[in-house]
Amino acid sequence: MDIALDFFAAFARQLQSPTLAFLLGGMAVAALGSRLEIPDAVYRFIVVVLMLRIGLGAGISVREADLSELVLPALAASVLGVVIVLIGRVTLAPLPGLRPEDGIATAGLFGAVSASTLAAAMVLMEEDGMAFEPWVPALYPFMDIPALITAIVLAQLARSRGGPRPPIGAIVADSLRGSALSALGLGLALGIVARPDAVYADFYDPLFRGFLSVLMLVMGMEAYARLAELRRVAHVYAVYGVTAPLVHGALGFALGYAAHLVTGFSPGGVVLLAVMAASSSDISGPPTLRAAIPSANPAAYVGASTSIGTPVALLSIPLWIALADVVFTP
Repeated sequence: MDIALDFFAAFARQLQSPTLAFLLGGMAVAALGSRLEIPDAVYRFIVVVLMLRIGLGAGISVREADLSELVLPALAASVLGVVIVLIGRVTLAPLPGLRPEDGIATAGLFGAVSASTLAAAMVLMEEDGMAFEPWVPALYPFMDIPALITAIVLAQLARSRGGPRPPIGAIVADSLRGSALSALGLGLALGIVARPDAVYADFYDPLFRGFLSVLMLVMGMEAYARLAELRRVAHVYAVYGVTAPLVHGALGFALGYAAHLVTGFSPGGVVLLAVMAASSSDISGPPTLRAAIPSANPAAYVGASTSIGTPVALLSIPLWIALADVVFTP
């Protein structure tokens, strides 16, 4: 009973979060027949600023990390991002009644990482006295970017089914040249090799939440226009949103434990890797997938991720901490 109450409390909090609240607000104004419109040029500018901010923040964190300790956990994070999307491709996307692009985009969000869920886990672990390497939060782009690229590639392959299929290398290269991933990669590189801390703190970071809210408003209006596509299969996304974080988190814990055996990766680092795997992107993923897979329905992938996947991922954090206590206690 307490678990159910905790879940619905977390669900209610997500409804009040800016990410989901502005998405629902966009759906509401569209339902009322509003003529509100965000020019496409403004939308594209917002996406670039958001992706640069995310990349810069991640690059600054990576720059300050011990790269020799980072290599194996970063590889594990990259593998996780790709594997999670592939699991969604073979379990969710082929189900009857689902459009492949919607299922693949949903798997892409679940393969990417929620910064807010990661931050919540760090707070809980600090309260519990569980230490972790300072660079562990910088692992999220290593999971985020491969997951999003994999989803984009799979979506393009699905669209080309029955016709001439372009080479995988060409699809990956084309995906990396897309505006969202290009900005994310550029920000990551600049954060590592340059010293953008001042412009990051004075310009990109203060604008971030406001720009994200406008972006979600646009996606909400689009989602309402395509809501009819989702009604008959909404239960499938609900089941996926509940089960996927637990399965993905277990995979993350297993790979983290393997890194622990090889390199001494800390128990706290293993927990955070499991949390990242269990989480689903609420920041970098939606604009990237909206730009790269425009045929996918935001009501499907954002709804499954933010309204269901995120509460489940948050509630699973104590599970990974408890599992670490059992596994790592002599």
